[in-house]
Amino acid sequence: MNIMQLSSTYFVCGQISASDLEIIVAHGFRSVVNNRPDYEVAGQPEAEHLAVVAEDLGLQYVYVPVVSGKITTTDVSDFERACESLEGPVLLFCRTGARCTELWKMSAVSRA
Repeated sequence: MNIMQLSSTYFVCGQISASDLEIIVAHGFRSVVNNRPDYEVAGQPEAEHLAVVAEDLGLQYVYVPVVSGKITTTDVSDFERACESLEGPVLLFCRTGARCTELWKMSAVSRA
C-alpha cells in the first residue's frame, strides 16, 4: 500500500483490502473514503464488507463511488458533504488513487 499525502489532513492510495485496514489504523488514520464503485473488476473488495471491517476497527468509513474519468459536479458535492463530518487524518482510495486525487483537487476540501 503506497500512501501519498495530499494535505495535512488528506492522504490517498490505491485499492485496499480488508486486511489493510488494520495497517491503516496503525498509521493513525481516523477515516477512510472509498471512491471506487463496487464491481469495477472481478475480485475487488465490496464496499459493504470494507465498511463493516473498518467500523469494527473504529474507523469512520464513507462510500462515495465515482466513475473513473467521469467526475461530475454532483460527485464533487457528494464528496465534500461526506468529508464534512470526518475526523482526520483521512485516507481516500480508489483503484490507483488518481480519481481520488482529481476529486480532492476539484473539491473545497482540498484547502483543508
